[in-house]
Amino acid sequence: MSDTGQRNASQTLQKDSPKESAAKSATGRGGGDPGGRGRTTIADGVVEKIAGLAARDVEGVHAMGGGLARTFGAVRDRVPGGSKSVARGVKAEVGEVQTALDLEIVVEYGVSIADVAQDVRENVIAAVERMTGLEVVEVNIAVSDVKLPDEEDDEPQGRLQ
Repeated sequence: MSDTGQRNASQTLQKDSPKESAAKSATGRGGGDPGGRGRTTIADGVVEKIAGLAARDVEGVHAMGGGLARTFGAVRDRVPGGSKSVARGVKAEVGEVQTALDLEIVVEYGVSIADVAQDVRENVIAAVERMTGLEVVEVNIAVSDVKLPDEEDDEPQGRLQ
């Protein structure tokens, strides 16, 4: 065999022994943790939606967002093809492993604002960390309004009853 033929033969892939082959197939192709083969990025909007839904689930939260945002949102929701914005009133900053959230809420009259804020914070942290794997470093909550019992909703009702 020529010198070149010997080099090509020695540069071919080596076969694994049966034990090595079984070990590699148990851990995935090439061995190692499959979770370490690439990156997962999570958009700010994804975290905002998760946090918005989690905050709305808390008893005592009437709405999300400030008055102007709720008014524009209500108009946008009524436009054909428009969808209800679950991220209204939520702002997220997402890093590689951590996230920080700012929420603006409207609470029902008569509830303890401190208790509602604590419940919102706990529910949002649990939902975001469970669904994204990100560490929530802070959840800032701004209470922008109180919904009084005799007060009409800012969001207009449909024409049909």
